[in-house]
Amino acid sequence: MAALKDIVLNGVLIAIIAHGLIGISLVWDKVLLVRRGTQNLLSYVFWLGAISIFGLLLIPFGFRMPSLRLAAMGFSAGLLDLIASFFYYSALKSGEASEELAAMGGFAPVATALIAVPLLDKPIGGQLLGFTLMTVGGFVMFFAEKAPLHKMLPKIVIAAAGFGMLNVLQKLVFNGTNFVSGYVFFTLGTTAGAFAMLIPPSWRRQILTSSEEAPPRSKFWYMVNRFIAGVGSFLVIYAVSRANPALVEAISGVRYVIVFLGAWAITSFRPAWFREDFRAWVLVTKMAATGLVVAGLIIVGLRGGEGAGGPQ
Repeated sequence: MAALKDIVLNGVLIAIIAHGLIGISLVWDKVLLVRRGTQNLLSYVFWLGAISIFGLLLIPFGFRMPSLRLAAMGFSAGLLDLIASFFYYSALKSGEASEELAAMGGFAPVATALIAVPLLDKPIGGQLLGFTLMTVGGFVMFFAEKAPLHKMLPKIVIAAAGFGMLNVLQKLVFNGTNFVSGYVFFTLGTTAGAFAMLIPPSWRRQILTSSEEAPPRSKFWYMVNRFIAGVGSFLVIYAVSRANPALVEAISGVRYVIVFLGAWAITSFRPAWFREDFRAWVLVTKMAATGLVVAGLIIVGLRGGEGAGGPQ
């Protein structure tokens, strides 16, 4: 029983499962973002945030009012999540799915580690080699081919900085209170940010009009995909509460391995959904990047997920 509990509470394992689920959802996000009725970015991000209100269902399971400082930090992290997600999905829409995810796999862990340096005792959780391999894998995949940098890079940098800051804020909150209490305030921040998007009249019209025009089938698959992404996001936050945030972010390399495989499969068998460039050199380079990510994960696993089990 103790061994099972250790597995369930292992932050590295939770992060791998979480990023795997998010990788699956991101492949489908790319499909939805090129379809009529679900391609409006404001509407897409609004519902992403509004659905997070269901996180309040955790209140009966251990919520206690934290200090005002911790509550404000949790709420701010929720707002940052929505802002970073806007730029994240904007980059996903403007570029190739495997490129954008790979870029985030490089920039986001670095941003998280740099922000963590003055705030956490172990900025990368004592996993320098594994962290480096996974992060380098992200950059290698991003530069595997000529990407539309002028469109993607500014959005990616802003999203990476936003995710880095919210990861560290989440960890600080979880170090000061229990998971449920921190997650509730994170949820409140994300939900408040979503409904604030309805304040500008032009945004409100876009969100409501796009939601009304979307065909029932698109709405159904959007909600299914949001459920998968929601479970993955919840597990990422839980992993941050159990492990070092920079290490959890580095494990996001699992996402782009899945996105790489999913994009290749769709390009090969369902090109009407979307197409990506998989010329021989590009394919070999992306496979090498995938190998770096896997090697980093193995090293972290062999070291037992050092720094993965408690406050940092």
